[in-house]
Amino acid sequence: MSIKPIHIIGGGMAGTEAAWQLLQRDIPVILHEMRGVKTTNAHSTDGLAELVCSNSFRSDDMENNAVGLLHEEMRRLGSLMMEAAEATKVPAGSALAVDRDGFSEYVQSKLLAHPLFTLERGEVDTIPPTEWGNVIIATGPLTSDALAKAVLDITGVDELQFFDAIAPIIYKESIDFDKAWFQSRYDKGDGADYINLPMTKDQYYTFIDEITDAEKSDYKDWEQDIPFFEGCMPIEVMAERGKETLAHGPMKPVGLTNPHSDERPYAVVQLRQDNKLGTLYNMVGFQTKMKYKFQKEIFKKIPGLENAEFARLGGLHRNTFINSPKLLDDQLRLKSMPRIRFAGQITGVEGYVESGAMGIMAGRFLAAETLGEEITAPPIVTGFGALINHITGGHIEGAGTAKTFQPMNVNFGIMPPLEEKKHMVDGRMVKIKRKFRKPLKSKRALDALEVWLNS
Repeated sequence: MSIKPIHIIGGGMAGTEAAWQLLQRDIPVILHEMRGVKTTNAHSTDGLAELVCSNSFRSDDMENNAVGLLHEEMRRLGSLMMEAAEATKVPAGSALAVDRDGFSEYVQSKLLAHPLFTLERGEVDTIPPTEWGNVIIATGPLTSDALAKAVLDITGVDELQFFDAIAPIIYKESIDFDKAWFQSRYDKGDGADYINLPMTKDQYYTFIDEITDAEKSDYKDWEQDIPFFEGCMPIEVMAERGKETLAHGPMKPVGLTNPHSDERPYAVVQLRQDNKLGTLYNMVGFQTKMKYKFQKEIFKKIPGLENAEFARLGGLHRNTFINSPKLLDDQLRLKSMPRIRFAGQITGVEGYVESGAMGIMAGRFLAAETLGEEITAPPIVTGFGALINHITGGHIEGAGTAKTFQPMNVNFGIMPPLEEKKHMVDGRMVKIKRKFRKPLKSKRALDALEVWLNS
C-alpha cells in the first residue's frame, strides 16, 4: 500500500527525531528546513540538528538524574539523537557532551541515506495546506516570524517568548595552565574533564562589579519585558540577584582542589570541552548579553584567561513557544486542527534532550495514526509521559493561561511520588531513604516504559 509522505517543518532535534521514527515504520518523510536559504540569528551552519547553545546533553546518569533517565528512555525507542551522541561524544565527566559539528553531520548523513527521506530547503511561512495531510511543526525556539504569525492566526492565543543564552568558546591553546588545571568536581567521570580557573574573593567581587556595570546589547522593541528561562540565565542577570549568586551557582568552588596553591579558591570558572579534537572549550554557565568588547575585556581578567582567544563570544537568541496546555491534546495534536502536530521546544519543553524526546513522541503518535494502530501517551511515571503531562496541562491548577504555563526541563519533580513508602533491604522492609528515591523512580519509569512499548 502506498503511504502519503509526512511533512515535517524544522530540522532541529525534534524534527529529525520525528522523521527517524516515521522512517523506521517505512513511512516516507519530507523534511522542510529553511536554513540554507534563510538563516537565523543563532545558527552558523545549514546542517540538520545543529547545536547552538551548548554541546552538552547534560547528565547521563540514568539512576540519579532525570535527564539521564530520559537519555535511556530515548535509546530504548531507537533515538537517532542518542545514536549520534554515542558516535561523537567528547569527555565531560558524568555528562553526555558531543562534538557539535560531528553530531550534526552524523544525523544529516543518516537521514539523507534513507530511501524514504526527502530534504527540502526553504521557508514554510504559512500553515501547510490541507493537501499535505498530517504535518509536524518542529520549528523550535527560532520559529520564523512569518510562520509564528500564521500559527497565531489559527490559534488566537498570544505568543509567549523568552531568551536562551549562548556561552563563549575559547581556544584551549590560549589558556594559561600555570594557573588553570584539569579536574571534575569531586573527581566524577574521568576526574579531569573540566578546565578550572580559580578566583580569590577580591578577584571575584571585582568580576561581579564589572559584569554588572558592563554595557549590554540593546533590546529591540519586541524584546522588552521578556522573562529569562532559569536554566539558561545570563551571568549578568544572575549577578544582579546578589553578589554571591554566581559563587553558589556555576562558579561554586566545591569539590575542587587547586594544585597550584594551598589557598582555597573563593570561586571557580569551569570550561568544558566543546569539540572532539579537544581544541575548543566553552565557559560553563557563562551565557551573556554583554557586548563583545566588554566580554573580551572582563573575561581576560579571569586568572588563566589573560591571553585567551575566543572562537565565539556569548550572545542571546529568541525562544518562541505556544500555549500548549490550551492548544494541544496528549498526542501533541492541535485541538482546533488535529492534522497539525507540534514537537520540540515550541511546545514548551526546554533543552535539546527534551526537544528530541517530544520529536520522538510526535513521530510515534503519527506513525501509529498513519498505520491505523491504537496508541496512548507513555505513563506519567516515565520521562516522556511526565513531559507530555506538563505541556498538556496536567501540572498545575489553572493550566492553559499565559501567566501559569512556563517551559520545563525534565526532572523528577514532574513525575508522581513513589507509591510505596517502604522497600526490601537485606530481607526486611524499611522506609525508603532519600538517596534511594531517584533510583527507584528511574527503575519504575523504565519498567513502565517497557510495558508501554510491549503494548
